[in-house]
Amino acid sequence: MTDYRRLRVALLGAGAVGSQVAALLRQHADELADRAGARLELVGIAVRNPDAPREADLPRELFTTDAETLILGADIVIELMGGIEPARTSLLQAIGSGADVVTANKALLATHGPEIFEAADQVGAQVYYEAAAAGAIPIIRPLRDSLAGDRVQRIMGIVNGTTNYILDRMDTEGADFGDVLAQAQALGYAEADPTADIEGYDAAQKAAILASLAFHTSVPLEAVHREGITAIDKPMMDAARKAGYVIKLLAVCERVVNGSGDAISVRVYPALVPREHPLASVHGANNAVFVQAEAAGNLMFYGAGAGGVQTASAVLGDVVSAARRHIAGGVGVGESTRANLPILPIGHVTTQYQITLEVTDQPGVLATVAGILSEGRVSIATVEQTVADASTDPLARVAADPTGVARLVIGTHKALEQDLSETVVRLADSDVVDRVVSVLRVEGD
Repeated sequence: MTDYRRLRVALLGAGAVGSQVAALLRQHADELADRAGARLELVGIAVRNPDAPREADLPRELFTTDAETLILGADIVIELMGGIEPARTSLLQAIGSGADVVTANKALLATHGPEIFEAADQVGAQVYYEAAAAGAIPIIRPLRDSLAGDRVQRIMGIVNGTTNYILDRMDTEGADFGDVLAQAQALGYAEADPTADIEGYDAAQKAAILASLAFHTSVPLEAVHREGITAIDKPMMDAARKAGYVIKLLAVCERVVNGSGDAISVRVYPALVPREHPLASVHGANNAVFVQAEAAGNLMFYGAGAGGVQTASAVLGDVVSAARRHIAGGVGVGESTRANLPILPIGHVTTQYQITLEVTDQPGVLATVAGILSEGRVSIATVEQTVADASTDPLARVAADPTGVARLVIGTHKALEQDLSETVVRLADSDVVDRVVSVLRVEGD
């Protein structure tokens, strides 16, 4: 056996991912030593309750409630507790002690990333976070390193497995939102409180991280426009399918021209994706990130976005990288956020839309609707009209009009978000419009 240098590894948290990381560190100790050039010795696991049941069989003596002592005696600290505190304090303590840190904590990096990276720069430590944005998918290193010499133009990502599972089941099986959400909770894809997933908070945190890397600009979480999927229903899915689209919750990070210079837009919302686009074929709870770069062209990263052992793979890759850096010596490589590109609000974004309206079924209505769109600088690309029968369609509220109402599905050319929003308000106020059923953006055309 090769006599490798010993590196002390401290683990904070032993949930689904932490337990798998601990088990793999012990199970593959010899292989990891050969890859890292150092023996990675797990010296302890800090938890709230050492006696709680774990997903992996780990020695009781590894567990401790004294995180501070564990951190101060480690060369590499792995943070898998989640949340903001005490994770933030523990990471800053680890960095201050000279340890390199590995984290999968997207919420922490999205809200306190600049503070953590600055602390690491001050002492020459390194922060590794491959598992923070898309689980097992290797996307952080490609953006931070492989594409550092290129100009990333756009990122479109399915970065939340729960919402992709729900929308995929709704699309492929015609299932209702509530039923699929309950199934996702039963399968462990969704938490008992699914708000972070279905309202887009989780995806927004990941979008902030990806945009910061891609555009070398610090992107605060509050600058990310966020919408969830709770308004998506079966009629919207049917209309999307008929038009050749699938609905996905997308994180979109985009470089745009703003006056004489560049700016960026970062947003999360349900969008229509053409069925021939690579992202349309991402099924189940999988994730995918589609990157468009000036020189490299189109790149696709696909795989499991969650799961204990899958995420543990990304964490261990970071641990090996940290060990190699310890062996080689030298200071850590800081984050590149010096571009300082302005971040545009959602109103300044230009994209295509699909607007679904229920209107009075009478002559001249389409001309009136077209006029309102034209006045709002929104150009019509396609129109589909159907007549809803009150006896069969519960959405056709026509008790006083047994002929039913017409449903218009209008596809637009590219328009400014602010113009579109103002136009939708005018449509809703129009005498010929019964209600605005939905407004979905189109991405990937």
